[in-house]
Amino acid sequence: MLAGTLALAGCGQSDPQPASRTDAERARPVIKAWSDALRRSDVDRAIGYFALPSLIAQGPAFKLTTRAQVRIFNAGLPCGAKLEGVEQAGRYVVGTFRLTERPGQTCDGPGNLARVAFVIRGGKISEWRQLTAPETPDPSLSET
Repeated sequence: MLAGTLALAGCGQSDPQPASRTDAERARPVIKAWSDALRRSDVDRAIGYFALPSLIAQGPAFKLTTRAQVRIFNAGLPCGAKLEGVEQAGRYVVGTFRLTERPGQTCDGPGNLARVAFVIRGGKISEWRQLTAPETPDPSLSET
């Protein structure tokens, strides 16, 4: 599972404005295409969705300034991800993903949810910030 968490204070909205929904929906195809490529382990295609420079944060933030650095980041993600939804959160578009296995990697959390805050500029990911994953209910705890 992807390591680290990041809280984005002050960027959530309980009722996004119509323009915000439009921003999230415009970002959706980029986020989905990146996650689809990564799920297939098509790292060459996945890195094409990143701008240079890009800011990456899984805890501490790092600026990636070369395609080689973006390749190392994407190749090192152990899980694939299927986009479940997007929502606006201030200047970020937050994607919620269901983690999957991916060829050539060992995913330690398939089926778990993960959240990433993105900034998309010019059709490219310029910021990728891992967030705390939403709780996945444990079916064994359900009352019957």
